Order: sequence, then C-alpha cells, then structure tokens
Amino acid sequence: MIDRVYVGVDVGGTKVAAGLVDADGRILSQIRVPMVSRSSAEAGLNAVLGAVAQASAGSNGIAGIGICSPGPLDPFSGVVLNPPNLPCWRNFALAASVQKLYPVPVKVDNDANAAALAETRWGAARGYKNVFYATIGTGIGTGIIFDGKIFHGRTGAAGEGGHNSVDYRGPICACGKPGCIEALASGNAIARRARERIAAGAASAMLEIAGGNVDAIRGEAVGKAFLAGDRFAKELILETIEMLAVWLANMIDLLDPEVIVIGGGAATLYQPYYEQLRERIPRVAVNPRAAEVQVISAHYGADSGIAGGAALCA
Repeated sequence: MIDRVYVGVDVGGTKVAAGLVDADGRILSQIRVPMVSRSSAEAGLNAVLGAVAQASAGSNGIAGIGICSPGPLDPFSGVVLNPPNLPCWRNFALAASVQKLYPVPVKVDNDANAAALAETRWGAARGYKNVFYATIGTGIGTGIIFDGKIFHGRTGAAGEGGHNSVDYRGPICACGKPGCIEALASGNAIARRARERIAAGAASAMLEIAGGNVDAIRGEAVGKAFLAGDRFAKELILETIEMLAVWLANMIDLLDPEVIVIGGGAATLYQPYYEQLRERIPRVAVNPRAAEVQVISAHYGADSGIAGGAALCA
C-alpha cells in the first residue's frame, strides 16, 4: 500500500490525466482517460471521477485532490465558468461535486497557476518565494507566485501574462487585443510568421517537411527545421527571443521576481538561446537588478498539470 498522497488531475478538451503525487512532488503513477467535453455536465464530471478512482487505486488514503481545468474559472469557489473547449461545464461547481464523493480538500485552478506552484514547491524554482512562470506552447500561459502562494488577484483572474501586449500595432490575438506576446511568440505565432514569409518567397526546409503545402506548416515543422540547421528557422527563433526579452523585462519591472521559469513544448526551441535572453533582458528592463533574475527551464514537462494539481493541495 502507498502512503498518503495527493491526486493531481489535468482536464483537457479530449482527455483527463490523473496521477498520484507524494509529498516531495514525485509522480508515483498516472493514467489517462477520454474527456466527454461535449455532452452533459454529469458526463464530464464522471470522466474526472473515473480518472481519480483509477489513479488512487491502491493508495492508503488520499490527502487531497487538485484539479487543473481550462478557464475561465473561479479558484476561490472551485466553479468552472465557461471554458470554450469544455462546453459541458457552464458555472459548474467542480470542486463541490468531486468533494461529494471524496471528502478531502479539493482545489480547482488553471494549469499555469498550478504548474507555477509545483515548480516553486518541488521543481526548478524550489527555494524561491517569488516566481514568474510561463508555459509556451500553442499559446502562452503564466502563473505568478508571491511569498510562496499563487497570486489570484481580486476575482481570481490575475496572471494572464500571455495576453500582455508588447506591440499595439501587432497581430490581433485570439483574445481580441493587438500584439499580445501569445500572438507573437507562441508556437502558433511562430508557425504563422513562417507561413507568411515562405509564401512570400523565403527558402526553408519547413516547406519540404510540410509536404510542399505552405498552409500545413505548424510549430512542429519549425522545430524540425531548426534542429536540422535551417537558417530561416534560426532567424525566426532569434527574432522571437527579442520579443520574449522585452516581455520578460516588463514582467520583471512589474513583479520583481527572484526567478523566471519557462516550460511548455515551444520552450525547447528557445532553450539554446537562454543565454542571449539573459543578456538582453537587463538592457530593456528598468529594474537595475534585472540581471540577477535567473531564467531557467521547468522541471515538470508534459506532466505539469498532474504535479500542479497535487501542489494545489499539498
């Protein structure tokens, strides 16, 4: 039998991942089940409950259940409001519904907030109290840790750093703002710029990787071309590093964190240029001690939702 542990749950539009996490942040086991996102609220809840049941099988008592759900949501009440990719839940009391079956503390938060807490408690930012976390993938999500705790703001909606605009004349983000860093530096944004320039005549191995179809170029093609030494892919990444440096300097000037932790799939493209990022940030930051802020890679990768969920309750 396993000693008392936490269950971390990561809810997505198509799957629910859940795992047992011990008090030191080690993921002991995990499972994945389909998410029924376009049916009833009860069907969606049953997918979560089924994942929790499978993940906790064999444990000797669960100390808490933490759930990462797409937002918008209210982390104070555990209510999921109206996430676009989870239409089954509208003003749904997820925490209270799970707690009816499992009478332990149940917390609900978004994945970036939870991952920021896991990195602070157990991961790359262990030992720090003030952390800025960014997950860079198809979009950009962020979490803010102040004095070892998630900063939620007045209504629970704080921490949307990915929708901080760095160019008011830039491309319109999906959120409606112009020039959000998500619209400039996410995996989708890099792929969009690649498609536009290749269509205009830029030479790149990305076109061959995408089967000769410009419209089929995605972030994965940029990554493969970059790893193969493609000059145009390198130019795109270096250009994006400049944008990230301005954005992260803004975050340092606003929040004055001790460390910046970067995770997410697209972050692997930027990792070889972290040194350039560290050098560039102090040049565009007002904070005179910006150079002291480390930029480091996240400890938890694809399992950050499971670890983050558990961290909410640990």
